[in-house]
Amino acid sequence: MSQNNYENDELIFLSEDKGSEVKVASGYWNILVVDDDEEIHSVTRLALSDLIVNDKGLKFIHAYSGAEALKIIGEMGSSIAIILLDVVMESDDSGLRVAKIMRSEMGLEEPRIILRTGQPGYAPEEQVIKDYDINDYKTKTELTRSKLVTTIIASLRSYQQILSINQSRLGLQKIIISAANLMEEHSVKNFCEGVVTQISSLLGLEAGGVVCARAGSVLEKDDDGVYILGAAGEFACHINLKLENIHNPQIVDFVNRCLAIKQHIFEHDFSVLYLNSSGYEAAVYLQMGKEISEINKQLLEVFLTSVSVGYENVNLFHQLRTAAFKDWLTKLPNRSEFINMLDELGDGKTAVHEVMVALVDISHFADINDGLGQDVGNSVLLSVANRLEETFKDKVRLGRIGSDVFGLIGPEFFVNPQTLQELFFAPFKAGEHSLHLGASFGLVRLTNRPQTGINILKHSNIALNEAKKNLNTNFEFYEPEMEEQTTWRLDMIRQLAIDFKARKLQLWYQPQVDLVTENVVGMEALLRWPTSSGGFISPDVFIPLAEYSGLIIDIGAWVLEESCRQLGVLATYGFDELRMAVNISMPQFRDPAFINVVKDVITREGIKPEKIELEITESIVMDEPQIVVEALHELKAFGVKVAIDDFGTGFSSMSYLQQLPLDRLKVDRSFVNEITPGKSAFIAETIVTLGNKLGLSTIAEGVEKREQASYMLKLGCDEAQGYLFAKPMPFDQLLAYLIEQRDL
Repeated sequence: MSQNNYENDELIFLSEDKGSEVKVASGYWNILVVDDDEEIHSVTRLALSDLIVNDKGLKFIHAYSGAEALKIIGEMGSSIAIILLDVVMESDDSGLRVAKIMRSEMGLEEPRIILRTGQPGYAPEEQVIKDYDINDYKTKTELTRSKLVTTIIASLRSYQQILSINQSRLGLQKIIISAANLMEEHSVKNFCEGVVTQISSLLGLEAGGVVCARAGSVLEKDDDGVYILGAAGEFACHINLKLENIHNPQIVDFVNRCLAIKQHIFEHDFSVLYLNSSGYEAAVYLQMGKEISEINKQLLEVFLTSVSVGYENVNLFHQLRTAAFKDWLTKLPNRSEFINMLDELGDGKTAVHEVMVALVDISHFADINDGLGQDVGNSVLLSVANRLEETFKDKVRLGRIGSDVFGLIGPEFFVNPQTLQELFFAPFKAGEHSLHLGASFGLVRLTNRPQTGINILKHSNIALNEAKKNLNTNFEFYEPEMEEQTTWRLDMIRQLAIDFKARKLQLWYQPQVDLVTENVVGMEALLRWPTSSGGFISPDVFIPLAEYSGLIIDIGAWVLEESCRQLGVLATYGFDELRMAVNISMPQFRDPAFINVVKDVITREGIKPEKIELEITESIVMDEPQIVVEALHELKAFGVKVAIDDFGTGFSSMSYLQQLPLDRLKVDRSFVNEITPGKSAFIAETIVTLGNKLGLSTIAEGVEKREQASYMLKLGCDEAQGYLFAKPMPFDQLLAYLIEQRDL
């Protein structure tokens, strides 16, 4: 457009205010001048160069065609405050096309448009002004400086309001998205780090700051110090440490002040924001570099209100997770979390060269609880946990696996039998007590072969059980053979239970004879477990399994019942003077119903109590003597007889022996086997002599040779049983044998 089309352009300099005070701008409003006439650019720049609005001056960007204007708008976007747009340039509607593309296609709402034309006939329709959100339309002859300034100021106000509204809207969108992201976070550390990052994002800052809270429900610390829960930027290395570790007096002072006054603190180059929900308090320290605007303060208020709920949720989740995965007493990882830790190592991807897993079982811990009380027991566990933590610090991962069992994961250099044993050299403090403790250790060397955490724990537990059974040492390393043995034992117990329920177990009977007359005076009931191949599993194998599993209680009751029933059958054949010896194990004595079971069975089967003889071993007496002595005295009063089996093979105390209501001593077969021609069987002789002095009958086991029977008779032994007289036999054969012996 040529100059001739607007003769009065000089009018834009009219009405200038010569007396205004000079101001210094603190920033700039971007003004895009779009016109194909260079002189219009110059005149506009000269007219408005000294204008300051809201402490900001004007910065001019120039375009000389619609296409060039669109390119600049595409690059600068909403940072352009006002576009002074000529309508007619390379075409009659170039300016309108710029407005249409900017609004409709680019979606830019904030920049204000002032249309200018030197040809009034090209004025846009009213609908166009509405559709393209055009602030003003002026002919160039109308724009004196004062009118141009008025239009610019009005348009800048409009731009600022729209920008604030849109910033608020975008800020609220960010708040919703940020809060939603944070609500998905369940880790206190990650949540707090996210708070710093999201606030920094909202304010357009580099993420740098800390979230702090007092110890207690959040970190399970005993003190009331302020700890860093989460951090971003240069502070990230201080997470979970005390605030003082940050070595920045300003941060320490203002965070503590914020928590004390329970209010936000806004300073020029930093802010401390207060977070509170249902008593969960935190202070968010942010490095700003500039003062927060009022609109951003309002956005922060909205954001923090939303985030406070999330902060409460994450703390509650943290407490639930702590309850689920941490031991309530020692605050160490519990069994579930320890398995998770083992899962990480057993995934086959993590290098586990020379990594050891160990279980530490405190010896006789139940005695401490029973003798000194549970409070002392808890103090002992805390003392052990503290020593483990102090000894290994961050080198070994710890856990409490059971009531008195601790787990360790770490390099073999630290986790080995010698190091573990050294832990227990010094006594442990437990309140007023100083206790020396022993322990057993089960250890597993990890390999790179993938395996589950529960499997690793099983292996270490197998090793621990072997260590507890070992009389020579208190530790064992896991070997595959141990698991094979354990698997075999479990399979045997399972099959024993199945066969017992199916009534496949049998009772065989071995006659006992008077050594003088060699007449049968009784029988010993012997349990047999037949196999599918026609053989039998040795009682030495399955009786310990039955005792270990507790099956012996039900099996023992069945043996007693069957023995009494068969004794009743023998009575109908005239053998009513025979007695029946039945073996009793320690688990049966521990059963509260044991005494009543014995009485009820004998009474129900109509058997004279004195015809039933309960056989016990020395080891049973020494295991829990008080239980055994009391039970036998009550049964003795009921009328049953009591014999001690395998006498002389154990280490029984004579004081306990004298307390037992015994009727008979059984000389073990190992001592009978010592009887050879021309050689004295000293122990067998001693047992018989002791029995005679105590007024007890004696019976020799395992008599297989005539000279053994003669020798025992010569010593004064009363009875015998063994292959010389009769082998163990099923009941039908026993009945036939007894009838045959009677008819001789």
